[in-house]
Amino acid sequence: MKEEKRERKLAFPHTFVILVVIIVLMTLCTYLIPAGSYERVYNETADRSVVDPNSFTYVDQTPVGLFGLLHAIPDGMLEVADIMVFIFVVGGAFNIITCTGALENGIKKLAYRLQGREKLLIPLMMFAFSLGGATFGMSEETIIFIPIGIALARALGYDAIVGMSMVTFGAAIGFSSGFMNPFTVGVAQKIAELPTFSGMGLRVAVWLCMLVAVPACILRYAGKVKRDPSASYVYDLELAQKDQRVAIEDVPLRRRDILVLLVLAGGLGVIVYGVITHGWGVLDIASVFLGMGIVGGIVGGTTPNGMARDFIAGAKDIAMGALIVGIARGILVVMTEGQILDTIVYALATVISGLPKAVAAEGMLLVQCVINFFIPSGSGQASTTMPIMTPLADIIGLTRQTAVLAFQFGDGFTNAIIPTHGTLCASLGVAGIPFNKWFKFALPVVGVELAICAVFMLIATLTNYGPF
Repeated sequence: MKEEKRERKLAFPHTFVILVVIIVLMTLCTYLIPAGSYERVYNETADRSVVDPNSFTYVDQTPVGLFGLLHAIPDGMLEVADIMVFIFVVGGAFNIITCTGALENGIKKLAYRLQGREKLLIPLMMFAFSLGGATFGMSEETIIFIPIGIALARALGYDAIVGMSMVTFGAAIGFSSGFMNPFTVGVAQKIAELPTFSGMGLRVAVWLCMLVAVPACILRYAGKVKRDPSASYVYDLELAQKDQRVAIEDVPLRRRDILVLLVLAGGLGVIVYGVITHGWGVLDIASVFLGMGIVGGIVGGTTPNGMARDFIAGAKDIAMGALIVGIARGILVVMTEGQILDTIVYALATVISGLPKAVAAEGMLLVQCVINFFIPSGSGQASTTMPIMTPLADIIGLTRQTAVLAFQFGDGFTNAIIPTHGTLCASLGVAGIPFNKWFKFALPVVGVELAICAVFMLIATLTNYGPF
């Protein structure tokens, strides 16, 4: 009885609890932090509203009350309704495809072929996803690949963390190194009045360094799990889902399996094409996935009633991930209603302005990491911070390209550990991995990434990284 009570005391809070606590803390901050505001102006070059860096003023306090606190969660869900719909539709459609058995057989076949060469899987998958992150800003799209990554990792003797990290960290390497990311570097450089994707050489060097360092970290953990499954941070999850492990065997692919896999591959190809050439958003991707689920179910031999049941089951399994995205958004709702977000940004920028040049560059990186907790949207953070950081860089003597570099590093790499990032929360919900277990694994990896970023910030400062 005593041991049971002790376990309850030591239990890590549920992700919902963590997010609600943060919302409550931000609500209290609306009483303690002075309210302030920047004026927003339309920037024709960036084709979006940005802050006027010289317009910050303190305004009358607008603290959020109890009803506002409660309202923040449904308001947050409304603001990210498109992402929540995306998660539900993708979860349901993907489950239709999964229930045909084609994906399981395909993974069995691939795992069989990779026997003895398991270590190649991690760097190769991360390289592939990093290209998606670097070229078309792959972020929310990674959610649909999490179940595949986990199933493949488990088939090769690893755990859910390895499966998720191959996808999540893979895309993050490309997204955050950002040598051609239109949603971060593209937007930031427009605001900073720099040529689009200029200074690519240094960003490619960052990407290559990350492709060596991050897979090495994951391989180290994967090796431990392979040798001793009980070393897994999610060993209890692996035991609970051991019946879901795909056995390694050379199974013959049925005709219907091949057809379903072709539908899946073709659909993903259409999504990549649509995102790159037409700038598709999450609802466009969800629509394609819905079509993939229906066509995949038909060629896979599933009845209409069966597809309906499979869709509902898939949406149900992914519901937690969708809800987490909405609750996390409530944090930003409270800060916006209480008008403390701009005050925090102004205070952080003021601290940087008094630092020596080399230290200021690292300070910019740190500030962007902190702001990323409050504004986890890449383009949103660029629109808020770059109009401030650009003239600040001019005053300090840093190049504008260095300011963009600090933004892209700070915006991207910490997304793997902040509970306010909707895509991370949704991915953890899909994977069934508790936030605390993932944080324990991801924190050292993010630490390695940020150390590399700090080195490159110093290089950018010393070489007067341009064009300016």
